[in-house]
Amino acid sequence: MSLGTVIFSHGKESGPQGTKITALSHVAREQGFHVESVDYTDISNPDARAQRLVERSAGKARPLVLVGSSMGGYVATVASPVLRPAGLFLMAPAFYLPGYANQEPVSGARQAMIVHGLNDEVVPAAVSVRFTRCNRASLFLVDGDHALTGQLSFLEELFGLFLERLAGTP
Repeated sequence: MSLGTVIFSHGKESGPQGTKITALSHVAREQGFHVESVDYTDISNPDARAQRLVERSAGKARPLVLVGSSMGGYVATVASPVLRPAGLFLMAPAFYLPGYANQEPVSGARQAMIVHGLNDEVVPAAVSVRFTRCNRASLFLVDGDHALTGQLSFLEELFGLFLERLAGTP
């Protein structure tokens, strides 16, 4: 029996089986969640990716947890008001960038958590601080770059705790 569904959204330059997704999928499965990773490699527009996420999430077992990295963080967040997930776990989300239609993304999740590298060379950590102030999210600023691969063990541990906390709340 599944505790719910975790759906991953990858970034612009990665794919559905990237390093972080593979590691965090293992954590989710160990806790009893069904795991899916949406493939967006054929879509460059972040808002079209959000529409695909909404379509692919229809009818999935609840609670629903959306996980996104970089552009995937934007995608998961923009889809969240429609999908109303229990959790939103974001890594270096690409917010407030030129070319993204939603310049004031709002979390539609009960709980949201962000991890962002202080040395991010693609998306400044300040965007996550700004989003956190407006959306009552938890924020972890870590010594890392945009990929956060140097923080993989921490991401696994934090994601595990995030899922445990969600499983314990009605």
